[in-house]
Amino acid sequence: MSHIVNNLSPDFLKFILVTIFSLLIGLEQRRQHIGEQEEQTFGADRTFTFVGILGFILYIVAPDTLLPFLLGGVALTVFLAIFYLKKIENQKLFGITSLVVLLIVYSLGPLIYMKPLWFSILVVTTVLIMVELKPQFKLLTKRFDNDEFIILAKFLLMAGIVLPLLSNNVISPAVPISPYKIWLAVVVISGISYLSYLIQKFILPSNGMIITGLLGGMYSSTATTVVLARKSKSSNASINLVSSSIIMATGVMFIRVLLLAFVFNASVAKTLLLPLTILTVFTFAVAWAVYKFGNKGSDDKLENSKARNPLEFKTAILFAVLFVVFALLTRYVMNTYGTKGLNLLSLVVGVTDIDPFLLSLFTGKYHITMDALAQATLIAVTSNNVIKLGYGLFLGDKKLYKTLILGFSAIIAVSVVLILV
Repeated sequence: MSHIVNNLSPDFLKFILVTIFSLLIGLEQRRQHIGEQEEQTFGADRTFTFVGILGFILYIVAPDTLLPFLLGGVALTVFLAIFYLKKIENQKLFGITSLVVLLIVYSLGPLIYMKPLWFSILVVTTVLIMVELKPQFKLLTKRFDNDEFIILAKFLLMAGIVLPLLSNNVISPAVPISPYKIWLAVVVISGISYLSYLIQKFILPSNGMIITGLLGGMYSSTATTVVLARKSKSSNASINLVSSSIIMATGVMFIRVLLLAFVFNASVAKTLLLPLTILTVFTFAVAWAVYKFGNKGSDDKLENSKARNPLEFKTAILFAVLFVVFALLTRYVMNTYGTKGLNLLSLVVGVTDIDPFLLSLFTGKYHITMDALAQATLIAVTSNNVIKLGYGLFLGDKKLYKTLILGFSAIIAVSVVLILV
Protein backbone atom coordinates (compact mmCIF):
# COMPACT_ATOMS: atom_id res chain seq x y z
CA MET A 1 0.00 0.00 0.00
CA SER A 2 2.81 2.44 0.91
CA HIS A 3 4.44 1.68 -2.46
CA ILE A 4 1.24 2.66 -4.27
CA VAL A 5 0.88 5.86 -2.25
CA ASN A 6 4.49 6.83 -2.92
CA ASN A 7 4.00 6.38 -6.66
CA LEU A 8 0.88 8.51 -6.85
CA SER A 9 1.26 11.72 -8.83
CA PRO A 10 1.48 14.89 -6.70
CA ASP A 11 -1.06 16.44 -9.06
CA PHE A 12 -3.49 13.63 -8.27
CA LEU A 13 -3.15 14.12 -4.52
CA LYS A 14 -3.61 17.86 -4.83
CA PHE A 15 -6.67 17.33 -7.04
CA ILE A 16 -8.20 15.10 -4.38
CA LEU A 17 -7.52 17.73 -1.71
CA VAL A 18 -9.09 20.51 -3.78
CA THR A 19 -12.15 18.35 -4.44
CA ILE A 20 -12.57 17.42 -0.76
CA PHE A 21 -12.08 20.98 0.47
CA SER A 22 -14.48 22.40 -2.12
CA LEU A 23 -17.09 19.76 -1.30
CA LEU A 24 -16.84 20.45 2.44
CA ILE A 25 -17.40 24.17 1.91
CA GLY A 26 -20.23 23.39 -0.53
CA LEU A 27 -21.93 21.11 2.00
CA GLU A 28 -21.67 23.82 4.60
CA GLN A 29 -23.30 26.27 2.15
CA ARG A 30 -26.05 23.72 1.51
CA ARG A 31 -26.72 23.62 5.25
CA GLN A 32 -26.78 27.42 5.46
CA HIS A 33 -29.44 27.68 2.73
CA ILE A 34 -31.35 24.50 3.53
CA GLY A 35 -34.60 26.37 4.11
CA GLU A 36 -34.44 28.41 0.90
CA GLN A 37 -35.81 27.60 -2.53
CA GLU A 38 -33.37 26.23 -5.13
CA GLU A 39 -33.82 29.18 -7.46
CA GLN A 40 -32.81 31.67 -4.74
CA THR A 41 -29.21 30.40 -4.67
CA PHE A 42 -26.64 29.80 -7.40
CA GLY A 43 -25.74 26.36 -6.05
CA ALA A 44 -24.18 24.59 -3.12
CA ASP A 45 -22.22 21.34 -2.74
CA ARG A 46 -21.85 20.28 -6.39
CA THR A 47 -21.47 23.85 -7.68
CA PHE A 48 -18.73 24.65 -5.19
CA THR A 49 -16.97 21.37 -5.99
CA PHE A 50 -17.08 22.07 -9.73
CA VAL A 51 -15.79 25.61 -9.24
CA GLY A 52 -12.90 24.29 -7.12
CA ILE A 53 -12.05 21.73 -9.84
CA LEU A 54 -12.30 24.45 -12.51
CA GLY A 55 -9.83 26.64 -10.63
CA PHE A 56 -7.49 23.66 -10.25
CA ILE A 57 -7.58 22.83 -14.00
CA LEU A 58 -7.12 26.42 -15.17
CA TYR A 59 -4.15 26.79 -12.84
CA ILE A 60 -2.24 23.62 -13.78
CA VAL A 61 -2.55 24.17 -17.55
CA ALA A 62 -0.41 27.31 -17.28
CA PRO A 63 1.06 27.69 -13.78
CA ASP A 64 3.79 30.04 -15.02
CA THR A 65 1.64 32.70 -16.67
CA LEU A 66 -1.61 32.10 -14.73
CA LEU A 67 -3.44 33.51 -17.75
CA PRO A 68 -6.16 30.82 -17.99
CA PHE A 69 -6.72 30.98 -14.23
CA LEU A 70 -7.00 34.77 -14.26
CA LEU A 71 -9.38 34.79 -17.23
CA GLY A 72 -11.50 32.13 -15.54
CA GLY A 73 -11.56 34.21 -12.39
CA VAL A 74 -12.72 37.26 -14.32
CA ALA A 75 -15.46 35.24 -16.05
CA LEU A 76 -16.61 33.79 -12.72
CA THR A 77 -16.64 37.24 -11.11
CA VAL A 78 -18.74 38.65 -13.98
CA PHE A 79 -21.21 35.79 -13.61
CA LEU A 80 -21.46 36.32 -9.86
CA ALA A 81 -21.90 40.09 -10.35
CA ILE A 82 -24.84 39.45 -12.73
CA PHE A 83 -26.36 36.99 -10.27
CA TYR A 84 -25.93 39.49 -7.41
CA LEU A 85 -27.61 42.31 -9.33
CA LYS A 86 -30.57 40.08 -10.21
CA LYS A 87 -30.74 38.94 -6.59
CA ILE A 88 -31.03 42.54 -5.43
CA GLU A 89 -33.61 43.29 -8.12
CA ASN A 90 -35.83 40.27 -7.53
CA GLN A 91 -35.33 39.34 -3.86
CA LYS A 92 -34.14 42.62 -2.30
CA LEU A 93 -31.30 40.70 -0.62
CA PHE A 94 -27.83 42.26 -0.41
CA GLY A 95 -25.60 39.62 1.21
CA ILE A 96 -22.49 38.55 -0.73
CA THR A 97 -20.99 36.04 1.70
CA SER A 98 -21.70 33.00 -0.50
CA LEU A 99 -20.25 34.77 -3.55
CA VAL A 100 -17.01 35.59 -1.75
CA VAL A 101 -16.78 32.03 -0.42
CA LEU A 102 -17.15 30.71 -3.97
CA LEU A 103 -14.23 32.87 -5.12
CA ILE A 104 -12.15 31.47 -2.25
CA VAL A 105 -13.02 27.95 -3.40
CA TYR A 106 -11.95 28.89 -6.94
CA SER A 107 -8.55 29.92 -5.52
CA LEU A 108 -7.89 26.66 -3.66
CA GLY A 109 -5.99 25.09 -6.57
CA PRO A 110 -3.09 27.58 -6.74
CA LEU A 111 -3.18 27.93 -2.97
CA ILE A 112 -2.46 24.22 -2.47
CA TYR A 113 0.40 24.35 -4.98
CA MET A 114 2.02 27.53 -3.72
CA LYS A 115 1.66 27.20 0.05
CA PRO A 116 2.19 24.41 2.62
CA LEU A 117 -0.75 22.10 3.22
CA TRP A 118 -1.34 23.48 6.73
CA PHE A 119 -2.06 26.91 5.27
CA SER A 120 -4.73 25.55 2.91
CA ILE A 121 -6.33 23.65 5.80
CA LEU A 122 -6.24 26.86 7.86
CA VAL A 123 -8.06 28.77 5.10
CA VAL A 124 -10.76 26.09 4.71
CA THR A 125 -11.22 25.80 8.48
CA THR A 126 -11.49 29.57 8.86
CA VAL A 127 -14.11 29.77 6.10
CA LEU A 128 -16.21 27.02 7.69
CA ILE A 129 -16.02 28.56 11.15
CA MET A 130 -16.67 32.14 10.05
CA VAL A 131 -19.75 31.19 8.07
CA GLU A 132 -21.15 29.04 10.88
CA LEU A 133 -20.64 31.78 13.47
CA LYS A 134 -22.94 34.26 11.75
CA PRO A 135 -25.70 34.03 14.44
CA GLN A 136 -23.13 34.39 17.22
CA PHE A 137 -21.63 37.47 15.54
CA LYS A 138 -25.08 39.06 15.40
CA LEU A 139 -25.56 38.48 19.12
CA LEU A 140 -22.06 39.78 19.84
CA THR A 141 -22.56 43.06 18.00
CA LYS A 142 -25.66 43.77 20.09
CA ARG A 143 -23.39 44.02 23.13
CA PHE A 144 -21.17 46.65 21.50
CA ASP A 145 -21.34 50.15 22.91
CA ASN A 146 -20.95 53.16 20.65
CA ASP A 147 -17.32 53.62 21.70
CA GLU A 148 -16.28 49.94 21.67
CA PHE A 149 -13.96 50.28 18.70
CA ILE A 150 -12.60 53.55 20.09
CA ILE A 151 -11.47 51.58 23.14
CA LEU A 152 -9.79 49.01 20.89
CA ALA A 153 -8.17 51.80 18.87
CA LYS A 154 -6.81 53.32 22.08
CA PHE A 155 -5.16 50.05 23.06
CA LEU A 156 -3.69 49.56 19.58
CA LEU A 157 -2.42 53.14 19.69
CA MET A 158 -0.82 52.61 23.09
CA ALA A 159 0.74 49.23 22.29
CA GLY A 160 1.38 49.34 18.54
CA ILE A 161 2.29 52.97 17.83
CA VAL A 162 3.38 54.85 20.95
CA LEU A 163 5.41 52.01 22.53
CA PRO A 164 7.66 51.19 19.52
CA LEU A 165 8.44 54.91 19.02
CA LEU A 166 9.80 55.44 22.53
CA SER A 167 13.50 55.32 23.34
CA ASN A 168 14.90 52.48 25.44
CA ASN A 169 17.70 54.68 26.81
CA VAL A 170 17.51 55.79 30.45
CA ILE A 171 16.17 59.30 30.99
CA SER A 172 19.08 60.37 33.22
CA PRO A 173 21.34 59.00 35.99
CA ALA A 174 18.86 60.42 38.50
CA VAL A 175 15.96 58.74 36.67
CA PRO A 176 17.46 55.42 35.51
CA ILE A 177 14.33 54.32 33.64
CA SER A 178 13.76 54.48 29.92
CA PRO A 179 10.56 55.96 28.43
CA TYR A 180 10.06 52.60 26.73
CA LYS A 181 9.98 50.72 30.05
CA ILE A 182 7.67 53.30 31.61
CA TRP A 183 5.16 52.97 28.80
CA LEU A 184 5.63 49.20 28.61
CA ALA A 185 4.44 49.03 32.21
CA VAL A 186 1.39 51.09 31.24
CA VAL A 187 0.68 48.80 28.27
CA VAL A 188 0.98 45.60 30.33
CA ILE A 189 -1.31 46.86 33.10
CA SER A 190 -3.76 48.24 30.51
CA GLY A 191 -3.63 44.93 28.61
CA ILE A 192 -4.55 42.94 31.71
CA SER A 193 -7.35 45.38 32.48
CA TYR A 194 -8.60 45.34 28.88
CA LEU A 195 -8.63 41.53 28.85
CA SER A 196 -10.69 41.54 32.04
CA TYR A 197 -13.05 44.10 30.48
CA LEU A 198 -13.53 42.01 27.31
CA ILE A 199 -14.19 38.80 29.25
CA GLN A 200 -16.68 40.48 31.56
CA LYS A 201 -18.49 42.29 28.74
CA PHE A 202 -18.58 39.71 25.94
CA ILE A 203 -17.88 36.25 27.35
CA LEU A 204 -19.30 36.35 30.88
CA PRO A 205 -21.77 39.25 30.85
CA SER A 206 -24.03 37.87 33.58
CA ASN A 207 -22.62 40.32 36.16
CA GLY A 208 -22.57 37.64 38.84
CA MET A 209 -20.77 38.64 42.01
CA ILE A 210 -18.33 35.75 41.81
CA ILE A 211 -17.51 36.62 38.18
CA THR A 212 -17.09 40.27 39.16
CA GLY A 213 -14.73 39.26 41.95
CA LEU A 214 -12.61 37.04 39.71
CA LEU A 215 -12.40 39.45 36.79
CA GLY A 216 -12.22 42.55 38.94
CA GLY A 217 -9.13 41.17 40.64
CA MET A 218 -7.37 41.22 37.28
CA TYR A 219 -7.99 44.94 37.02
CA SER A 220 -7.99 46.20 40.63
CA SER A 221 -8.90 44.15 43.67
CA THR A 222 -9.21 47.37 45.69
CA ALA A 223 -11.76 48.91 43.30
CA THR A 224 -13.63 45.59 43.18
CA THR A 225 -13.76 45.48 46.98
CA VAL A 226 -15.24 48.99 47.06
CA VAL A 227 -17.87 48.13 44.42
CA LEU A 228 -18.95 44.86 46.02
CA ALA A 229 -18.98 46.29 49.53
CA ARG A 230 -21.30 49.09 48.43
CA LYS A 231 -23.54 46.63 46.57
CA SER A 232 -23.90 44.54 49.75
CA LYS A 233 -26.27 47.20 51.07
CA SER A 234 -28.63 47.01 48.09
CA SER A 235 -28.12 43.62 46.42
CA ASN A 236 -30.23 40.52 47.06
CA ALA A 237 -27.15 38.32 47.16
CA SER A 238 -26.21 36.68 50.45
CA ILE A 239 -23.63 38.38 52.65
CA ASN A 240 -21.40 35.32 52.46
CA LEU A 241 -21.51 35.46 48.66
CA VAL A 242 -20.40 39.09 48.71
CA SER A 243 -17.58 38.31 51.15
CA SER A 244 -16.48 35.33 49.08
CA SER A 245 -16.37 37.45 45.92
CA ILE A 246 -14.29 40.15 47.60
CA ILE A 247 -11.82 37.55 48.87
CA MET A 248 -11.65 35.96 45.39
CA ALA A 249 -10.62 39.34 43.96
CA THR A 250 -7.68 39.34 46.37
CA GLY A 251 -6.72 35.83 45.25
CA VAL A 252 -6.63 37.00 41.63
CA MET A 253 -4.52 39.99 42.73
CA PHE A 254 -1.78 37.59 43.87
CA ILE A 255 -1.83 35.96 40.42
CA ARG A 256 -1.64 39.37 38.73
CA VAL A 257 1.36 40.42 40.84
CA LEU A 258 3.15 37.18 39.97
CA LEU A 259 2.48 37.68 36.25
CA LEU A 260 3.85 41.23 36.41
CA ALA A 261 6.95 39.93 38.17
CA PHE A 262 7.57 37.34 35.46
CA VAL A 263 7.14 39.98 32.73
CA PHE A 264 9.50 42.55 34.25
CA ASN A 265 11.87 40.62 36.54
CA ALA A 266 12.05 36.85 36.17
CA SER A 267 14.55 36.54 39.03
CA VAL A 268 12.30 38.11 41.65
CA ALA A 269 9.34 36.22 40.13
CA LYS A 270 11.06 32.92 40.87
CA THR A 271 11.57 34.05 44.45
CA LEU A 272 7.91 35.08 44.72
CA LEU A 273 6.57 31.97 43.03
CA LEU A 274 6.22 29.84 46.16
CA PRO A 275 4.83 32.46 48.61
CA LEU A 276 2.39 33.95 46.09
CA THR A 277 1.24 30.47 45.03
CA ILE A 278 0.63 29.60 48.68
CA LEU A 279 -1.29 32.84 49.18
CA THR A 280 -3.35 32.30 46.02
CA VAL A 281 -4.35 28.76 46.94
CA PHE A 282 -5.03 29.69 50.55
CA THR A 283 -7.09 32.75 49.58
CA PHE A 284 -9.27 30.77 47.18
CA ALA A 285 -9.70 28.11 49.88
CA VAL A 286 -10.87 30.80 52.31
CA ALA A 287 -13.27 32.20 49.69
CA TRP A 288 -14.64 28.71 49.03
CA ALA A 289 -15.10 28.07 52.76
CA VAL A 290 -16.93 31.38 53.21
CA TYR A 291 -19.21 30.58 50.27
CA LYS A 292 -19.71 26.90 51.12
CA PHE A 293 -20.55 27.25 54.78
CA GLY A 294 -22.31 30.59 54.60
CA ASN A 295 -25.97 31.37 54.20
CA LYS A 296 -27.60 30.25 50.95
CA GLY A 297 -30.80 31.07 49.14
CA SER A 298 -29.96 34.32 47.35
CA ASP A 299 -29.11 34.94 43.72
CA ASP A 300 -25.74 35.85 42.31
CA LYS A 301 -26.78 38.86 40.26
CA LEU A 302 -24.97 42.16 40.50
CA GLU A 303 -27.55 44.64 39.34
CA ASN A 304 -26.75 47.95 37.65
CA SER A 305 -23.15 46.93 37.16
CA LYS A 306 -21.40 47.80 33.94
CA ALA A 307 -17.96 46.73 32.73
CA ARG A 308 -15.70 49.75 33.09
CA ASN A 309 -13.62 51.10 30.25
CA PRO A 310 -10.03 50.47 31.43
CA LEU A 311 -8.26 52.48 28.72
CA GLU A 312 -8.68 56.11 29.69
CA PHE A 313 -5.61 58.09 28.66
CA LYS A 314 -5.81 60.16 31.85
CA THR A 315 -5.50 56.93 33.85
CA ALA A 316 -2.58 55.78 31.70
CA ILE A 317 -0.74 59.08 32.13
CA LEU A 318 -1.39 59.07 35.88
CA PHE A 319 -0.03 55.52 36.10
CA ALA A 320 3.12 56.54 34.19
CA VAL A 321 3.64 59.53 36.49
CA LEU A 322 3.14 57.39 39.61
CA PHE A 323 5.54 54.82 38.20
CA VAL A 324 8.29 57.46 37.85
CA VAL A 325 7.50 58.99 41.26
CA PHE A 326 7.68 55.64 43.02
CA ALA A 327 10.87 54.75 41.15
CA LEU A 328 12.53 57.97 42.36
CA LEU A 329 11.12 57.58 45.87
CA THR A 330 12.20 53.95 46.11
CA ARG A 331 15.73 54.81 44.95
CA TYR A 332 15.97 57.65 47.45
CA VAL A 333 14.71 55.48 50.33
CA MET A 334 17.06 52.65 49.37
CA ASN A 335 20.10 54.96 49.17
CA THR A 336 19.23 56.74 52.42
CA TYR A 337 17.68 54.11 54.68
CA GLY A 338 18.48 50.78 53.06
CA THR A 339 16.29 47.68 53.18
CA LYS A 340 14.49 48.70 56.37
CA GLY A 341 13.42 51.93 54.73
CA LEU A 342 12.19 50.01 51.69
CA ASN A 343 10.08 47.74 53.90
CA LEU A 344 8.55 50.76 55.63
CA LEU A 345 7.81 52.36 52.26
CA SER A 346 6.20 49.11 51.09
CA LEU A 347 3.98 49.19 54.16
CA VAL A 348 2.93 52.78 53.50
CA VAL A 349 2.18 52.46 49.76
CA GLY A 350 -0.36 49.72 50.44
CA VAL A 351 -2.92 52.49 50.88
CA THR A 352 -2.50 53.45 47.20
CA ASP A 353 -2.58 51.60 43.89
CA ILE A 354 0.34 49.26 44.48
CA ASP A 355 0.98 48.38 40.81
CA PRO A 356 3.19 51.43 40.05
CA PHE A 357 5.24 50.78 43.18
CA LEU A 358 5.63 47.07 42.46
CA LEU A 359 6.70 47.77 38.89
CA SER A 360 9.27 50.28 40.17
CA LEU A 361 10.62 47.43 42.32
CA PHE A 362 10.64 44.91 39.48
CA THR A 363 12.27 47.22 36.92
CA GLY A 364 14.71 49.14 39.13
CA LYS A 365 18.40 48.33 39.48
CA TYR A 366 18.72 48.20 43.25
CA HIS A 367 21.70 46.76 45.06
CA ILE A 368 19.66 44.37 47.18
CA THR A 369 18.95 40.68 47.07
CA MET A 370 15.97 39.06 45.36
CA ASP A 371 14.77 37.95 48.80
CA ALA A 372 14.64 41.59 49.93
CA LEU A 373 12.67 42.60 46.82
CA ALA A 374 10.29 39.69 47.33
CA GLN A 375 9.84 40.66 50.99
CA ALA A 376 9.03 44.26 50.04
CA THR A 377 6.49 42.98 47.51
CA LEU A 378 4.78 40.80 50.10
CA ILE A 379 4.69 43.66 52.59
CA ALA A 380 3.03 45.92 49.98
CA VAL A 381 0.31 43.40 49.07
CA THR A 382 -0.30 42.62 52.74
CA SER A 383 -0.66 46.31 53.56
CA ASN A 384 -3.05 46.64 50.62
CA ASN A 385 -5.14 43.75 51.99
CA VAL A 386 -5.42 45.54 55.34
CA ILE A 387 -6.72 48.62 53.51
CA LYS A 388 -9.22 46.51 51.53
CA LEU A 389 -10.50 45.04 54.79
CA GLY A 390 -11.02 48.60 56.03
CA TYR A 391 -12.89 49.55 52.83
CA GLY A 392 -15.11 46.48 53.16
CA LEU A 393 -15.98 47.24 56.78
CA PHE A 394 -16.50 50.97 56.21
CA LEU A 395 -18.51 50.78 52.97
CA GLY A 396 -20.26 47.42 53.30
CA ASP A 397 -23.25 46.13 55.19
CA LYS A 398 -22.63 45.43 58.87
CA LYS A 399 -23.40 41.77 58.22
CA LEU A 400 -20.12 41.62 56.24
CA TYR A 401 -18.02 42.31 59.32
CA LYS A 402 -17.70 38.76 60.63
CA THR A 403 -16.85 37.01 57.34
CA LEU A 404 -14.53 39.76 56.09
CA ILE A 405 -12.63 40.02 59.37
CA LEU A 406 -12.21 36.24 59.63
CA GLY A 407 -11.29 35.81 55.96
CA PHE A 408 -8.83 38.70 55.63
CA SER A 409 -7.32 38.05 59.08
CA ALA A 410 -6.45 34.52 57.99
CA ILE A 411 -4.94 35.75 54.71
CA ILE A 412 -2.97 38.53 56.43
CA ALA A 413 -1.70 36.10 59.07
CA VAL A 414 -0.37 33.71 56.43
CA SER A 415 1.18 36.68 54.59
CA VAL A 416 2.98 37.82 57.73
CA VAL A 417 4.36 34.33 58.29
CA LEU A 418 5.64 34.21 54.70
CA ILE A 419 7.22 37.67 55.10
CA LEU A 420 9.03 36.60 58.25
CA VAL A 421 10.17 33.35 56.67
